Amino acid sequence: MTHLTDAVTVTLPPAVPKPTSLTRQRESTLELWRDGGAEAGVWECEPGTFTAVRDGFHEICQILTGRATLTAEDGEVTELGPGSTVVLRDGWKGTWVVHETMRKTYITIDTNPT
Repeated sequence: MTHLTDAVTVTLPPAVPKPTSLTRQRESTLELWRDGGAEAGVWECEPGTFTAVRDGFHEICQILTGRATLTAEDGEVTELGPGSTVVLRDGWKGTWVVHETMRKTYITIDTNPT
């Protein structure tokens, strides 16, 4: 069993540049568990804008702190804040605009496990 007492206050690894950022954001990820095609962890990102593609996996996120606006490739806009849960299905493409440093827990599930 993996147990994390408080995902909001846990110390994350040092932030690194986010590869898909359009505004030089930095991000940090604490992987808590991985098994085959599934992973769970805590992620944090600075304010700014980045692109995202969920290709080959689903992602389920629970927002802990911060706010963001997601705009899907089809134009659908979703506002996220503390307490929001979002499911980004395999094939989702879009842009995240992080308004306040955001921290979330996440689970990814590979749609093509080997």
